Amino acid sequence: MTAEALVRDLRAELEESGLRGSFLVRDLRTGAELGIDPDREYPMASLVKVPLAAATLTRIHRGELDPATRLEVAPGGVTTPGPIGLTRFRHPASVAIGDLLYLSTSLSDGTAADVLFGLTPPAEVTRMLGEWGLGGIAVRHLMQDLVETPAERFEAGEVDLAHALAIGAATAGQGHRLRQLDVTRANAASARALIELLQALWTPSRIAAPVAAGVRELMANNVIRHRLTPDFASDAARWSSKTGTLLNMRHEAGVVEHADGGVFAVVALTESRVPAVLQPEAEVRMARVARALRDHLRGG
Repeated sequence: MTAEALVRDLRAELEESGLRGSFLVRDLRTGAELGIDPDREYPMASLVKVPLAAATLTRIHRGELDPATRLEVAPGGVTTPGPIGLTRFRHPASVAIGDLLYLSTSLSDGTAADVLFGLTPPAEVTRMLGEWGLGGIAVRHLMQDLVETPAERFEAGEVDLAHALAIGAATAGQGHRLRQLDVTRANAASARALIELLQALWTPSRIAAPVAAGVRELMANNVIRHRLTPDFASDAARWSSKTGTLLNMRHEAGVVEHADGGVFAVVALTESRVPAVLQPEAEVRMARVARALRDHLRGG
């Protein structure tokens, strides 16, 4: 099958599942790539924690921050399903910066991320991305903004109404009545911009080697493994990634390193038109699409 025919068929599969998205897979050894709408921007949700980790580790590398420094963290107090870690704590905690990095990146703890953003604000993270020659990734706000959506205003049995609102409130040009889903106001990026970040973390770049290694380790320890992991991780393949979820959006960005030496960066950014909180078929389909793109590149 040609690449064009494959992309056409995969786009149709996504449509049948009520999904659309921005996908890109790149062979980090050769630069060959294959994708579906790879330049379409999406709100990043928790994927923003990857550049945050890189920025924090850079400041540690420069001696500006000490990973052993303990910070007092106020409890997140969130009770709605989804958030984990400090975000659900009911009491204050004292946590070292290095451990906050682990919580933020590997566990996707939003409260931990916001403590790190207190040390390195969103505007500074964006500036550092520019310093590394990485454009197209906008870091604008804290993670707290992502737990202040309509989903938190409905009773548990009515959260699907928040998803219906998210689906129906989009405007032309990818604007949105919900600021968290408006690419001009949210933390946002395209699959291509995120692939460039992954390449900078997995191959020599302007990011200091110890920093890149630290981010790779945090992503390898990702505990959220229900989305793309089943299609990429095996005894002969190491999968390191970060997920992102916000209302009807489901994302994942990662790198698969094969025992035969193959290394592929994978980004899948999706939005669903189905107003439901739990959509296992969407998770399976986005993984299959990403896997098919990788398989085509690997087989070619």
